[in-house]
Amino acid sequence: MSSWFGFRTRHARAPRSGLLQRLPRFWRYLGWALRLFLLLLIVDLFVLASDWPDWRRLSTGAVPKSNFIRAYEHDRIDHRRWPGLRWQPVPMSRIPAHVIRAVIVAEDSRFYSHSGFDLVAFREAMDYNLSERRLAFGASTISQQTVKNMFLSPSRNPLRKWHELLITWGMERNLKKRRILEIYLNVAEFGLGVYGVQAAAAVYWGLPVSKLNLRQGAELAASLPSPQRHNPATRTRAFVQRTDKILYWIDQTAQ
Repeated sequence: MSSWFGFRTRHARAPRSGLLQRLPRFWRYLGWALRLFLLLLIVDLFVLASDWPDWRRLSTGAVPKSNFIRAYEHDRIDHRRWPGLRWQPVPMSRIPAHVIRAVIVAEDSRFYSHSGFDLVAFREAMDYNLSERRLAFGASTISQQTVKNMFLSPSRNPLRKWHELLITWGMERNLKKRRILEIYLNVAEFGLGVYGVQAAAAVYWGLPVSKLNLRQGAELAASLPSPQRHNPATRTRAFVQRTDKILYWIDQTAQ
């Protein structure tokens, strides 16, 4: 009987030298990894809270310089051939409705109906990217792009994206849609060193933004995805095609 029990005992313990013996170690490592993750998350949230935007100050008044504009000024020190900064913020009341409409149609057609994140556009972009097997399109809303330009850096690391999501959530709950759009139109890049619709209108047509016609507004919107390569000065084939598409979309939404 004892040998039978001994036989069973030896056979019952045999598997513990393999996978079962490693399982407790795995769960122990996983537990420490989770603790470390929570600690880093708490530290990150603390740092983010200390740099949290002052939404009350940002809700009115002149649009301040964005982080992207400051970065351009800093980088230009080492790139003397770059043109000087061209940036002339203007109030929303001086930006024509057709320019605003062109930008919304081109960049974020559901801007007034979402709360900062367009899940429909995200799904459509991911479906297209998977079908093309490349990252052809993103799905950032105007709100997300405003946050990225104003408060973050051009880097594309997961931490920056995480901060973008949190600050976008905060901005949508503290600023009106009109103000978010006003900030975006004044800090978006329209060419190398060209930021905001007023500066873009002056550089490309020698006009204030208030004097731009519908096609010129569509051309500004068409330059937003890759402003240094596709803009009213380069007039690439892709730029012209995108301009025509924007004008078509405007016509369709007006019907």
